[in-house]
Order: sequence, then structure tokens, then C-alpha cells
Amino acid sequence: MYKVFLTLNLFFYMANVNAQFQKAAAPIAEKKEHWRILHGDRVLDNYYWMYDFFGKGPDSTKAVDYLKAENAYTDIVMGATKQLQADLFSEMKARIKEKDESAPVIKNGYYYYTRTEEGKQYFKYCRKKGSMEAKEEILLDVDKMAEGHSYYAVSGFDISDNNKLLAFGVDEISRRQFTIYIKNLETGEILKDVIQNTEGNPCWAGDNKTLFYTEKHPVTLLSEKILRHTLGTETAADAVVYEETDKSNYLDIGRSKNNKYIFIHSNATMSTEIRMIDAAKPNDIFKVFQPRLKDVLYDITPLADKFLIRTNKDGAKNFKLMECPLDKTTSADWKEIIPNRSDVLLQSVEEFKDFIVINERKDGLVKMRVRSLKDNSEYYISFDEAAYSANFDANPEYNSCTLRYGYTSLTTPSSIYDYNMVTKDKKLMKQQEVLGGYNTADYVTERLYAPAKDGTKIPISLVYKKNLKKDGSAPLLLYAYGSYGMSMDPGFNSSRLSLLNRGFVYAIAHIRGGQEMGRQWYEDGKMMKKKNTFTDFIDCGEFLVKEKYTSKEHLYAQGGSAGGLLMGAVTNMAPDLWHGIIAQVPFVDVVNTMLDESIPLTTNEFDEWGNPKNKDAYFYMMSYSPYENIEKKNYPNILVTTGLHDSQVQYFEPSKWVAKIRDMKTDNNILLLHTNMEFGHGGASGRFDYLKDVALNYAFLFTLEGINK
Repeated sequence: MYKVFLTLNLFFYMANVNAQFQKAAAPIAEKKEHWRILHGDRVLDNYYWMYDFFGKGPDSTKAVDYLKAENAYTDIVMGATKQLQADLFSEMKARIKEKDESAPVIKNGYYYYTRTEEGKQYFKYCRKKGSMEAKEEILLDVDKMAEGHSYYAVSGFDISDNNKLLAFGVDEISRRQFTIYIKNLETGEILKDVIQNTEGNPCWAGDNKTLFYTEKHPVTLLSEKILRHTLGTETAADAVVYEETDKSNYLDIGRSKNNKYIFIHSNATMSTEIRMIDAAKPNDIFKVFQPRLKDVLYDITPLADKFLIRTNKDGAKNFKLMECPLDKTTSADWKEIIPNRSDVLLQSVEEFKDFIVINERKDGLVKMRVRSLKDNSEYYISFDEAAYSANFDANPEYNSCTLRYGYTSLTTPSSIYDYNMVTKDKKLMKQQEVLGGYNTADYVTERLYAPAKDGTKIPISLVYKKNLKKDGSAPLLLYAYGSYGMSMDPGFNSSRLSLLNRGFVYAIAHIRGGQEMGRQWYEDGKMMKKKNTFTDFIDCGEFLVKEKYTSKEHLYAQGGSAGGLLMGAVTNMAPDLWHGIIAQVPFVDVVNTMLDESIPLTTNEFDEWGNPKNKDAYFYMMSYSPYENIEKKNYPNILVTTGLHDSQVQYFEPSKWVAKIRDMKTDNNILLLHTNMEFGHGGASGRFDYLKDVALNYAFLFTLEGINK
């Protein structure tokens, strides 16, 4: 009888919640029969017609009309929340200090910083010569540059050695195709040298007139060529100094911190090849540091008398640190100085004239190890909290004994510290100011470990308002990513306070596919072990329910991009575990995307997901691909967001996914697709506009919880 009473209560609760959403007729996407036949497998795809490469196919107009219809439907269904969304936007925006300034960074005699102004969406890129008391130079007024643009991103700021020229990239569409411009900082003139279709990563040589850059393929958007440009010449005549023929590799170019070298990096998921020249001799031919080897990754750090090499060569799964002479760089001349360790991941090295700092990860947390180059003495920088995020910040000066690093946690706002490696003193240079009154002591953070079905312990980081009742009644939002070896360290977000202050618990599941617990953690969540990522997340959700942090009726999940794939997979695998799902720019049509090598990123990622032209990889992908595994059954409430100009996950993936779920699902739960018609993968470019998307997400969650203000 008690169970019946609870069931009836839940029934009336859900009826009340769903009544808060406006009623409307959902768009029904047209079906067109399309068969994919591969490896003897015959698959019907009724929504393949949406598969259109950015408005170039015969059904492009129809596809965009469908997106508009879904947007109109979302507007109607969420209509009752418009005031809530507006209030949330204002609430979150009010926590941001609008007139602000970054901690200045010293480089080549100048202090560089950005500053923002009241009511402005973008920023001003500035510098002062010699000291912060000197006269300000505004190098770029991005607020002014962005006028009239719905999207505007500026990146890749690079100053010539003589401090007179600034090269930078601009993307006005959100397709990550940057146009490089060059500004004369003495006259304020933008030079006629304009370079289109680049990665937006200009790199000056030491002669103050030669610029290197990465060119993209106009269709696949692969970074495939490195070119050299001389000021005053036609860009059409720029010399190709390197062209990558392996489509699984990414290219980039950069200059060493000590300014002596220019490096071309060619990186695949599981191989590396680096080329280099003397930065003072830009017309030299790039020399290979170490030819690429299968399953061997490496990066290099030049010091005054040698190169340091971080590599996984010879089975060093968590990487080791080696060194070699400046004139003998192939692996036969490498000498080990820090060995591979099974419990410590060696992530990166920051170099200085007298010190190196090694970024390591142990037990899921970052450690910073300072080593003197004079006597090899070393020590670790201490961090106090049980769960945190710490990483190197901008450290452009080679001749310095000060390390700048960033630090944050789920309760500590983003902080920038300068650490004196000689005296071991640290100085707080900047901490994110949260307006409106934020008290760290009002919130609790925890680190838990959920048991996976195979016995692996999965870390979970949580934060919630004090005095939480752990009786299963609290709503909880569980977030994860779980791909590419990207670690989701716990960090502060002022917008998240709008969740916590309304009684939500926020949790991050550090699932396999990331690299929080070392390289094996990543390898156990990719390729033919990818499903560990999904089952880990489900196990974390079940653990949080079991421990009464929440219940199935109040458990929500969120993820974006590859994390959107995670959302699609767990929606199919455990639909009754979640009350609601937020899938942002979700990679959900895995097989079709990985079969099409004209789609941006596909060939780069065969070592992450597999190549479905291989039979084993195909059938494994088919076993988890969200689009392929939709069934006639009940699904949770779902909000899906995407961008028309997304170059990472094309808009037709989420639109096909939503259309098929809408056709197959047997429940009356909410299913919404919201497409931003002006932006791409990263959303809005302005520092406030993105909050509108956050407000939509939160309004969706709050309405499901019966929270209306």
C-alpha cells in the first residue's frame, strides 16, 4: 500500500510538472527512405536527407526549415518560463564584474593585459611599457571591432620581436576559419597583408617581417599546410613550407619560449612528428626532430644547452622525461631523467632559465614539481583543498624565476598566483570577483568514489549548499565528458550558484575516456573499450541515488560534444535512471559521421573511435551509437542544443537524433531541440550572451523540479 501511495504521489507530481510546460504540437520530420549497406549490415535511415554539409545539398532549405520549426516549438513549450529565463540571465550577469582587468603578463619589456568595460560584450587588448604606471596602448578594441557582428572571435595574438607589429586571427562566422590581420602598432594601420582560411595561429620569425601560419582545407577544415608569408608580398605567393599528407594528423606552428626555434607540430591521436628551424633564419628548410613512429607521442622543450623530451616511447604509458643534445635529436640519443611511473601521469613541462616545473597528475589531482637546473634539487608546490584544479597560466618570460599558475575548485573562484621558485613565496595576483555576496563557507564540496561494475573506482566531485538533506529529495545535475583524454577537473563557475542556491547538487563524474587517473584511464575509455565511458557514468548516477544524494525522480545529466555522445548513449542504455537530460552540440550519429571523410575532424579521430570501414570497429560503434540504438520505449525529458554553423558536430546530427526519438518514443515527456542560427560549436562569443543558453538549460531543469523562480 505504501508503494502504491508513493507511485500515486509521483504520478500527480509529474502531471503537475508537465502542466508547467506549454502544450503544442511537436514538429514531425519528413521520412525519406535511405539504406546504408556495409559489412553485410543493412540499415534504414529515414532522416538521412537532413545530412547536409552546411547548406550545399538539395534538401538544405528543408533542413533549415525543420530547425526553425523545432525552435518555434521550443519557444512555445518553454513559453511559460520566459520570465524565469530573463530573471536567471539577469541574476547570473549580476555576479560578473563588468568593468574588470586581467592580471598583467610581462613579455619583452611590456606588460600585456585585457580589460572589460561596463555593458560591453568583448574586451580591449592593451599594453604598457616598462611598468603598469606607464601610458596605456590599446592594441585592439574588440568591442569596437565586433560592432555589427552577431559572432566575433579574436585569437592568436603574436607580437613581433621589435614590439612594432601585432598579428592576430578573426572568425566572424563561428566555423573556426580565421582570417589573419597584421597591425602596425606605431601607426595604428592594419596592413594590406590579409590571410584567409587559417587556424588563426600566426607565428613571427625573428626578422620582424616573416610570418608563418597554418592553412585549413576549405571543406574538411583539416589543418593541412604550413605557409610562410613575407610582409608586403601577395599572400597568393606564400611558400608552402610543409604539407601534411596523413589526414589523421593535426598541424600547428609555434615559437619556443626562449625564442630560438620555430616548431611545426604534426599530431595524431597516437603519433607525433616535430620539425624545426632557427627562428632567426626563416628561409631555412625545416628539419625533423624525430620521425614519427607508430604509437609514439612526444613533445620537446628547448633549454640553453639541451632539449627535454616528454614521451611515451618504449611503453612509458604515463610518459617519461628525457633529454638530448641540441645537435643530436633522434631517439637513439635520448637519455632518461624522470622515469615512467605507474601512479603518476607526466602531463607537461614549463621551462625557465634556471628552473623547470613538471606538471604531474596523481590520484586524479594536479601536482607541480619544481626542479632547479643548477643542482637538480626539487620540491612540490602545495595545494590545500581535497579536490581542485591547478594549471600553468601565461609564462612567456624565459629569464624569470616566477611561475604563474591558475587555481580553482568547486568553491574557490578562479585565482591567478605568482610563485617565486627561489623564495617559495606566492602572491595572489587576481581572483575572480563574485558580485552580490558569495561566501565560500556556505557551500560544501566532496570527493566520492563510485564502484563501476568491473570494480574500478570512479571519482566524483560534488558541491552543494550547506545543510543538504541526504534523503534522496534533492535534485542533482551530473556532468561528464569522458573522451580524448581530457580531464574534467573541478572548477568554480559563478553561474552554477543559481543551481546550488535553489537546492541542486552539482557533480562531475571523472569517467574513463578522460585522463584524470592516468593514461590507462583514457585508453580504457576509447576505441573498442568506449562503452566503459557510458557504463561508468551510469554507475556514478546509480551510486548517487543509492547514497541518497538524490533519487531517480530528481537526477539529471548534462554533457556536450563528445559528452553529448555520452548523453545519447546513457539515454538509450538507462532511460529510467534520469528525470532529464541536457545534450549540448551532441556527437550522436557516430557511424555516419565517421564514414564521411569530408566532414571536419573525421579522419583526425580514427584513433579515438575507430574507422567503421573496418568491420570490427563498425559493429562496435553500432552497438553504442545513440542514433542507431533508438528504440520504441520511454525516454526521459530531453533538451538538445546545437548551432547552425557548428564545424565540430554538424547540426544535422542532433536534428536527426531528435527526429528519430520523437518518432519512436512511447512516453509523454518533453523533447526539445534548440538551434542557435548564428553560432557554432562554442556558442556565443560575447561574455554575456552565452548566459542566455545557460538560462534556458536551468529553466528546463527548474520547471521539471517545479521551481518557478
